[in-house]
Amino acid sequence: MNAPRSNRVDVNGWFILDKPVGMTSTHAVARLKRIYNAKKAGHAGTLDPLASGLLPIAFGEATKTVPFVQDGEKAYRFTVRWGIETDSDDSDGKVVQTSERRPGPDQIVAALPRFTGTIMQVPPAFSAIKVNGERAYDMARDGEVVELAARPITINSLDLVSCDDDEAVFEARCGKGTYVRAIARDLGRALGCLGHVTALRRTRVGPFSEMDGCSLAELEAEPQTAFDLLRPVEAGLSEVPCVVVDRDGAARLRRGQSLLLRGRDAPFEGSAYASCGGVVVAFGVVEQGELVPSRVFNLPI
Repeated sequence: MNAPRSNRVDVNGWFILDKPVGMTSTHAVARLKRIYNAKKAGHAGTLDPLASGLLPIAFGEATKTVPFVQDGEKAYRFTVRWGIETDSDDSDGKVVQTSERRPGPDQIVAALPRFTGTIMQVPPAFSAIKVNGERAYDMARDGEVVELAARPITINSLDLVSCDDDEAVFEARCGKGTYVRAIARDLGRALGCLGHVTALRRTRVGPFSEMDGCSLAELEAEPQTAFDLLRPVEAGLSEVPCVVVDRDGAARLRRGQSLLLRGRDAPFEGSAYASCGGVVVAFGVVEQGELVPSRVFNLPI
């Protein structure tokens, strides 16, 4: 007996979701996939249920560009509550330590340089990192003691926006793998007052900013505009150099063959993608004047 055919359709492009608090990233992808009736979808960087903000969702051929978006710089605005440390480093966790101390703005600002640049950071126990094949958060929820190794991360900037006696608001720009909850935890410890995140909003992911975001409520209120809100596949590659090729060059790249680049505007080394007639064809690495494709796109030219 043959399995019933799926009625889902090919959808290609990016939807930049402004995710609400309380929704998991997996649920967000499922909602968007259902709205677009799409065969394939995925997101570029998990956002905790507690957090709101940008969750770029890729459809179809755009999923091939997800690594470029994930590797881009991210920006956050977050609130830290002083005096309490939790096992999850946010307000969803159980209180594990308390302190009566509270830092002043001068103390906070003086501590921030320790948390910029390339530093070592221990991820939160409640994280998706795998330990012996198991997710750390599953082990932590089962009451196991989770010990994660410190790893290098890059924080490009960390600024104090405002503060009062019990809370402070910060903005951070950071690289892949940085946990804002861990910044709050470690900053609280460094100041001797403890701390945890009570609010977190992601304002940038790679090439996408808050101006690009659209909420589910807006989309569901006017579903007829859904496809107008999709950004092209190459939007995920906007921080990568582009090489314009002709149809013969596009055909060669799509066969997995390298292409000799000509012209003074061709990149000399590193990642690049090829476009023909405004349509992305392939991406790869430029080596000795040739673009060596690593992934090709099945989009009509």
